[in-house]
Amino acid sequence: MLRPEGCIGGAAMPVFGGGPAASYFEFWPSWLFYGPIWLWIIGLMIRYRSIRLPLVANPGFPAAGLVGEEKSKLFARLSGPQRRHLPNYVAINRWAAPVKVQWPLIMARIDAAGLDYPLVAKPDIGCRGAGVQPIRSSLQLWAYLEIFPAGATFLLQQMIDVEGEAGVFYVREPGAQKGKIVSLTLKYFPHVIGDGRSTLHELILADPRAGLVPQLYLKRFEDELDRVLTIGESKRLVFSGSHSKGAIFRNGNAYVTEAMRARFDAIAHAIDGFHFGRFDVRFADFGAFQRGEDFAIIEYNGAGAEMTHIWDSRTTLLEAWGALCGQFSLLFKVSAANRKRGVKPDSWRSFIAQWRREQSLVIRYPTTR
Repeated sequence: MLRPEGCIGGAAMPVFGGGPAASYFEFWPSWLFYGPIWLWIIGLMIRYRSIRLPLVANPGFPAAGLVGEEKSKLFARLSGPQRRHLPNYVAINRWAAPVKVQWPLIMARIDAAGLDYPLVAKPDIGCRGAGVQPIRSSLQLWAYLEIFPAGATFLLQQMIDVEGEAGVFYVREPGAQKGKIVSLTLKYFPHVIGDGRSTLHELILADPRAGLVPQLYLKRFEDELDRVLTIGESKRLVFSGSHSKGAIFRNGNAYVTEAMRARFDAIAHAIDGFHFGRFDVRFADFGAFQRGEDFAIIEYNGAGAEMTHIWDSRTTLLEAWGALCGQFSLLFKVSAANRKRGVKPDSWRSFIAQWRREQSLVIRYPTTR
């Protein structure tokens, strides 16, 4: 069975009951689901008389964070007291040389950054959790390095080893002191439970939700699929809090608090040029998170981010489309305000180059765990 809710050590995450295992559109091909959204975007381009307008939503981010942003450069923009929410990390460019040649330097950089296992390895340029893996030992780090593409950069970040995770979509109009949390997604990590007879492969296929999208899990555990789980043994099926990789998303908009909004106001003000995007955070105590306390920012994205609460299986197709149309309306509104302030978009050449680089790298990254 999947366990999409429960206690995470401190105050429990909200328990969501009912609803289908998956919405009927949840795993549609992208072209089918996003087709109407593209029509809406084209309408906004006509209304605002600009195709490139979204590229000025976040003046501090290359292409406003729409494509190809480097996490290390975005992290570097977070300054002052709010930087305490960002776990330590180090950026490492993978040489073309064998791992043993670069290994001593990597170990030295890990020590200098004050990092220790467990860590999280994540590509510097990437999206939808591509290439993210937990690293709990030197052997796992060595294996990651062996298959990471030469010439590309990845981050090693201190792991926040708790199951409480959320996506906080924040918008603040240029010149305004206060912004809004327009979407809160609570993320849960699916598990299967052993019965002493069934293999991991059989448990995945038999599960009401995992069995609908087995391709998200089977390759990830190809070396373990024939193992029989003991009675009561729990197997977590995904580490990355990405819907496309198999995490379960729930609409948490009802749980947004004024204290939470105020905290993200402070964080957004501490990131030069940030107005529109999503913070992915982890926490051990949901109540503390609602008070704007004791959470870690594991990543944040700009204009290319999405209101992910739409992937709650209880959300209707019209509700999902409506939320995304609203999101892009806000994106163009914020961008228009920045245009009035004199912000200029990246050139087409620069934008296309960033998009091509991202696409070429994502297909070469290690399998997401």
